Amino acid sequence: MSHPSPTVAPKVVLITGASSGIGEATARRLAAAGHHLFLGARRTDRLAALAEDIGARAGSAVPHALDVTDPTSVRSFVAAAHDRYGRVDVLVNNAGVMPLSRLDALRVDEWNRMIDVNLRGVLHGIAAVLPLMQAQRSGHIVNVSSVSGLRVDPTAAVYSATKHAVRALSEGLRQESRELRVTVISPGLTRSELTGSIGDSAVKGAVEGQMGIAIPAAAIGEAVHYAITQPADVDVNELVVRPTAQG
Repeated sequence: MSHPSPTVAPKVVLITGASSGIGEATARRLAAAGHHLFLGARRTDRLAALAEDIGARAGSAVPHALDVTDPTSVRSFVAAAHDRYGRVDVLVNNAGVMPLSRLDALRVDEWNRMIDVNLRGVLHGIAAVLPLMQAQRSGHIVNVSSVSGLRVDPTAAVYSATKHAVRALSEGLRQESRELRVTVISPGLTRSELTGSIGDSAVKGAVEGQMGIAIPAAAIGEAVHYAITQPADVDVNELVVRPTAQG
């Protein structure tokens, strides 16, 4: 916890998919800056361990079970945070899966899983926090997309489709909002557990072969910190963060 104190008041920040990777790194970075973290994921044992470690380092973090594909679970997650703190300042929609494959492999269940987590999960988060933020007349929604939301590569057609959709709905929300801030963060190759969801062994091997140039998840946590600590009248709409060596 060696980062300096923030120049803004501590915020109540909700993070989905917080048990590993970008979610965990973001939680650690924001806790180090003095923010209050409400952490959601399905792996509650890992969430509890993360919250305990943050607390041991003088940070503030509360774990809560969350399945972003279930709108009731998302509403309960947001309501619990609001009940505890009386407000919700930031939602980081981070939960995601990436089971890449060629379309002609017809891995339809994996396509549906990506749509459910990567797109519907983001929509469920927005639906749960938007009324609260509108009532507060302030709030910040950070949606984690991907450089795959800017381009399409072989084996990534459905994944890219979900991430393009996240960028589109984020821009729509931004244009509809005059008191809320909306940020899209698009990571490039980043060290995380996303490759673990790839069921096609050939594709998984090819992706893992590229990970030598991957940046740490902490780089994305730093981007989230930058976006949420800007002055209230400054909305950082989009950040693309990728390895210098990535094509």
